[in-house]
Amino acid sequence: MLRAEGLRHAYGAIRALDDISFSLPAGRTLAVFGPNGAGKTTLLRVLAGLIRPQSGAVHLEGGRRVVGWIGHQSHLYGHLTVRENLVFWASLYDVPAARRRARADEVMGLLGIADRADQLTRTLSRGLQQRAAIARALVHDPRVLLLDEPFTGLDLAAAADCRRLLAALAATGRAVVIATHNVEEGAELATDLAFQHRGRFVEFGPRGSRSGAQIADAYRQAVAGA
Repeated sequence: MLRAEGLRHAYGAIRALDDISFSLPAGRTLAVFGPNGAGKTTLLRVLAGLIRPQSGAVHLEGGRRVVGWIGHQSHLYGHLTVRENLVFWASLYDVPAARRRARADEVMGLLGIADRADQLTRTLSRGLQQRAAIARALVHDPRVLLLDEPFTGLDLAAAADCRRLLAALAATGRAVVIATHNVEEGAELATDLAFQHRGRFVEFGPRGSRSGAQIADAYRQAVAGA
């Protein structure tokens, strides 16, 4: 469903992506771990088509419109209600006009924010804004989800809710890529792991039966030896 081949991208002398290749089939969740500056955000932006890599290619079954993107910004308009935001984004993704409101209501129900449909997004808590941002990313029913640091700014309860939501979404057959510096939070969702350091994957493969603590130890060892 998602395949990257030989991705390279640099900012001057800094290599954000250094020959990254991988494939991720439907129903799998890849957690990309790395410290700040490892190139995680650049990787997700390249996968989403927001940045053109200097070399290499990204292959997506169905093209870019199958992608749902959640970055550091919610991309929600604070002066609009939750429903108005979702209907607007549905129009950008060419969801048929007759389906936009119904689709907005569907994803709000899925994410447990149907009772906030008529609330201005600027008045939502950080956790509810994250739910609304995920709803925005889902309004066109994408088959690939890309999430950049989805737990940042969430309290423990909101982060736990977010993990449960993402696990449920992955179970519907989507391919999911999560970039995070928090190994134990990301490991809870992952079927596959990548450790990114200085633009390279120093480890990539299935999670297997490793616990979050074991993955954290493996990550520290892999980065220290890179």
